[in-house]
Amino acid sequence: MTDTPLHYQTITEVAERIRSREISPVELTEAQLNRIAALDGELKSYATVMAEQAMAAARAAEAEIASRRYRGTLHGVPIAVKDLCFTTGVVTMGGTQVLRDLVPDFDSTVVRRLNDAGAVILGKLNLTEGAMAGYNPAFDIPINPWGADRWAGASSSGSGVATAAGLCYGSLGSDTGGSIRFPAAACGTVGIKPTWGRVSRHGVLALAESLDHVGPMTRSAADAGIMLQALAGHDPNDPTSLRSPVPAMLSGLGRGVEGIRIGVDERYIGDDVDDGMAEAAMAGARLLESMGAQLVTVEMPDTLPFSRAWGVLCSAEAAAAHRDTYPSRADEYGPWFRGWLEKGSGYSAAEFAAANQVRLACNGTLAGVFEDIDVLVCPSMTTPPGRVTPEELYGPMGDDEWTWGRFTIPYDFNGAPTISLPAGLNSEGLPMSIQFVGQHLSEPLLVQIGDAYEKATEHNLRPPV
Repeated sequence: MTDTPLHYQTITEVAERIRSREISPVELTEAQLNRIAALDGELKSYATVMAEQAMAAARAAEAEIASRRYRGTLHGVPIAVKDLCFTTGVVTMGGTQVLRDLVPDFDSTVVRRLNDAGAVILGKLNLTEGAMAGYNPAFDIPINPWGADRWAGASSSGSGVATAAGLCYGSLGSDTGGSIRFPAAACGTVGIKPTWGRVSRHGVLALAESLDHVGPMTRSAADAGIMLQALAGHDPNDPTSLRSPVPAMLSGLGRGVEGIRIGVDERYIGDDVDDGMAEAAMAGARLLESMGAQLVTVEMPDTLPFSRAWGVLCSAEAAAAHRDTYPSRADEYGPWFRGWLEKGSGYSAAEFAAANQVRLACNGTLAGVFEDIDVLVCPSMTTPPGRVTPEELYGPMGDDEWTWGRFTIPYDFNGAPTISLPAGLNSEGLPMSIQFVGQHLSEPLLVQIGDAYEKATEHNLRPPV
């Protein structure tokens, strides 16, 4: 028996207790719904709590397990999904007023696959408007459980907050410029951004379709692998989903890191980066070296030009995604995202093409960086979660050079998989995060590295204080 409170246990732990019938899905779901009722009025992570549906799913899971029809590790486990994912009969707003009445009549592929795995979906999680950076003033801003005045990580902020605060055992996030990794880092959780196309985007509201990734956010690397196992695979409804076979995501657990080649560029890690964040990344690299990994010096390119091109591509693709409601219903958008759509609508075809050429150059350069390494190590973001005010987060879009995206945007450009892991607390008691970037389709290796790092540090076991 673990001493960890039930709500902070991992999927791996509660799944074994469900499988052995030590605890029932109904008991677990009731406990989670009670915790949401007690805490989420303050934390504001949920856009919609699906209490009735969750209890029905929990009762169905309990009956199946009692009749020896156990589906696997997610069976009966309460999770939650970002409110971009279509869910039959449940409003799916994407953080936008313009979609406040959208009630899908089908499930997104990711929701269907979670249901097929027997997971209990507790509800839909809050996010920034359109999954970009600012919130619509009509919607709540999720509160970082590590500090009420601290940034909760942009788009998938509700997913980060709910997972960190023990209001679900895992969640779905999406990442177009960093929005799995930022909330994972800001809230002290684990996040996997899979290889682009590894997880279907069918039925997931788009920000920028060529950049959008959907992936799990959890409290351990193994848990993220468990969720990804259920989510991954080709989907005929999404022709961009990869046809590559889905490997066993947990196949590397317990193998350690002996012989794994980890690329390190100390300039990339440290220049214009918070000292604590940089030191945590380097300490993690040295720790894995002491466990048998090989550190390989690499030279990363200047990522700022790539980030500028990202702004052109992302905003232009967002304007395309919202063409049915913008500009015809522009006044229903909040000031931040309205400005983003206006910017994207203003770019010419030539400007979009030039930005795309920068993206292709980025991808080619990164391929060279990865020639002799298995993974690259770096922080998940440049600073700890900073202080923010509602006025800033609701307010109009400002000028931005996207310097915050140096550790995220390049890997949305090239679609490489990443894992972000808690890396301890800084001097202010705020979470730090380390990121490993892999070769395409190397998610099992990232889970393996993440699991080894967690077992050597136990940083992921520290709940918000």
